[in-house]
Amino acid sequence: MQHQVKGSVLQVLEISLDPGESVLSEDGEFSWMTDSIQMTTGMGGGAGGKGLLGAVKRAAGGSTFLFNTFTAEGAPGMIAFAAKLPGTIFPIELDQEYLAHRHGFLAGTPGVQISVALQQSFRGGIFGGEGFLLQKIGGTGQAWIELSGEVMVYDLQPGQVMRVHPGHVGLFQSSVNFSVIRVPGVANRYFGADGHHWVVLTGPGRVWLQSMPMPILAGAMQPYLGGDSHPAAAGAAGGAVASALGNILGGR
Repeated sequence: MQHQVKGSVLQVLEISLDPGESVLSEDGEFSWMTDSIQMTTGMGGGAGGKGLLGAVKRAAGGSTFLFNTFTAEGAPGMIAFAAKLPGTIFPIELDQEYLAHRHGFLAGTPGVQISVALQQSFRGGIFGGEGFLLQKIGGTGQAWIELSGEVMVYDLQPGQVMRVHPGHVGLFQSSVNFSVIRVPGVANRYFGADGHHWVVLTGPGRVWLQSMPMPILAGAMQPYLGGDSHPAAAGAAGGAVASALGNILGGR
């Protein structure tokens, strides 16, 4: 199995499979493949466990209830997954567990395990009530991660702390301790327009932060789409922003 990440702004992950090799993805991630690749959709595949229990565990972690398995049968083949927004695709080796934001997992080998790590409900701020949800990605083999915008990588030393807006949290190693705190000060929370909560990441371990999370992008574009421009309305604007970006990038 070999892979290539092609493109710059809107990247494409291409995975080349030898006969008998497989790769898994969430339902709806497929872009294109050669004719030797066979697709099977179901609750199995091993991601988070087989059958109904595995599907429930994946769904609780922000993944899809169903998974697709792509297998090269009779001849080598290629499967591609295209990014839906400008961002960065990169591989991780599953020699340890990782925690990723709810849409961070793109694809993986059959040994990948996905479950919920944290679910925090927010009533105000940039998420507009969407909340903060982390997927736990572990198991064996390899996985591919998709983050929005540019990706900044930091290696935190033991005891080193970084406070991060929840939307910018992309991925971090399980050795990193995390907690969610309220932004100190009433004025900061309700008049600062930067949300009500921070994620506190404490080393040791590696952290990947994303520069352009969808809710923040939606908030920035809201004044050009009409309606409430307060960041709390960002979540509701997500669909409109995605449509507008598609028109812009498609030259329409």
